Amino acid sequence: MRILVAEDEPILLKTIHLRLIKDGHEVINAADGKQAIQEINDKGPDLVITDIMMPFSSGLEVLNCAKQNIHKKIRVIMLTAMGQENMVIEAFKLGADDYVTKPFSPNELAMRVRRFELNNAVRP
Repeated sequence: MRILVAEDEPILLKTIHLRLIKDGHEVINAADGKQAIQEINDKGPDLVITDIMMPFSSGLEVLNCAKQNIHKKIRVIMLTAMGQENMVIEAFKLGADDYVTKPFSPNELAMRVRRFELNNAVRP
C-alpha cells in the first residue's frame, strides 16, 4: 500500500516512516501540509496519515484534498494532540476515516493501517 505521512515533527515522521516500511508499505513523507497536498496530487496514495496542526496548510486542508480526489478513494487517518476534540469532530465531518491521539504506540497505528489494507483487499 502507498502511504503518505504528513507530520512536521521530524522524529515522529521518521518513527512512523520506519514502522510502515518494516510492514512492507511504500511510504511518502511530507514535512508540512503544503507538501502533503502536492504529494496527494502527484502520487495518489492509498492512505494518508496526517497531523492536524502543521505549517503552511493544516491537516484539515490535507484531508479535504484527499477526499476531493476524483481518481481514487483515499483513506485518511488524522493524528491529533490531546485536547483537540473539536478538530476531530470537524475532521470526521470532512470525511476522515480514523484518528489517533498523540502520544500513540507505533504498533497501534500499524494495526489501524492493517485494518484499511484488509478492507481494501476484500473490496471488488
